[in-house]
Amino acid sequence: MNNQITVIAFDADDTLWVNEPYFRETEEKFAVMLEDFMPHHSIVAELLKTEITNLPLYGYGIKGFMLSMIETVLRITEGNVDPAVIGKAIALGQEMLNKPIELLDGVEEVLKALHGKYRLVVATKGDLLDQQRKLTKSGLDHYFHHIEIMSDKQERDYQKLIKHLDCKPDEFLMIGNSLKSDVLPVLAIGGHAVHVPYHTTWVHEHIDHTIEHPNFHQGQCLSDILKLVE
Repeated sequence: MNNQITVIAFDADDTLWVNEPYFRETEEKFAVMLEDFMPHHSIVAELLKTEITNLPLYGYGIKGFMLSMIETVLRITEGNVDPAVIGKAIALGQEMLNKPIELLDGVEEVLKALHGKYRLVVATKGDLLDQQRKLTKSGLDHYFHHIEIMSDKQERDYQKLIKHLDCKPDEFLMIGNSLKSDVLPVLAIGGHAVHVPYHTTWVHEHIDHTIEHPNFHQGQCLSDILKLVE
């Protein structure tokens, strides 16, 4: 790997701590709640459709997911629903917001090993308040030089981050579990990226092609990063 790297950025959700399984767990509870109106798989499909449609309005995160659940309830039931069901959908979202932070294996060991040798950054997308809350609860915030909570992860978003950090693209390394959000846009602007897969990834983050690029690296776990940067 390029020995000129000075900044290492980490995605947060499902790279530093558990996130996506909570969405899938809530999705299952939501589908059970509405199974009198529609088959389980159809409810899940309707919720996903609502989420994708609402991304430009609400962005990423639990609060947007809550609003999409409420909208899906109203559409599936054609408005003929006990208000208590809406209350249950809200309660499911609030339950997610109150989940404990479960760090993934090796996270703190990796941050300790890299701290002081590189500028470490969190580059994550989602709701500002929720991501700040999770970072504080994680106990990891003191490792990071900068926290960037992004509304999206497109090329322009990374270019803005790199400009703010006053580094060159080839000095920047991004680590994350999403090929679509954490890898492709960084490679496109001349940076380096490491994909560390997670066993559950939101379908919206999937891509249908392989990546071949000199600046792309594949890890099996976060600790593999240490071998790559040494």
